[in-house]
Amino acid sequence: MKILAIILLGLFGFGGFGFLKSGSLKDLHITKEVNINADAKTVFDNVKYLENFPKWSPFLEEDPDQIYEVKGTDGMVGAQYHWNGNKGKDLGYQEIKEIREGEYIKMGCDIQKPFKATPTFEYTFTENNGTVTVRQDFKLQSGAVDAFFMWLFGAKKGMETTNERGLELLKKASEQ
Repeated sequence: MKILAIILLGLFGFGGFGFLKSGSLKDLHITKEVNINADAKTVFDNVKYLENFPKWSPFLEEDPDQIYEVKGTDGMVGAQYHWNGNKGKDLGYQEIKEIREGEYIKMGCDIQKPFKATPTFEYTFTENNGTVTVRQDFKLQSGAVDAFFMWLFGAKKGMETTNERGLELLKKASEQ
């Protein structure tokens, strides 16, 4: 009985600590920046036109067999990039929600697999003496249980790494 009480106490303690620590993941905000040595139009168009996303997608880099399709009028609000990857285990789409030509693009994602989520990506473009700074703001709101599992599996670090890799690939694609 004593061992069971110690195990239960440990589990409750771990769960309580996890829910406390995961509170910061309920409103997740990750900001990354990259400086790109390319003309502003090239950089902006690589984000604006979803047909260009495969050039700098960190997800396609990880899963080159991913199936994707652009729906709607590419480069316009409402255009969508649909993906089905990892042999059907990854499924969703991103949609252009707002464009301020040369300055800003907002995209919303609807992820159905491997989990349900609706993050947003906002891209801000600033031109400085032949370079373009791209700032990516990633935002995700989660419930307490989802935040707990993100904490448990270290999802924030994985998201930061993926977002940073995407910007590195955008730089590479734009500078070619």
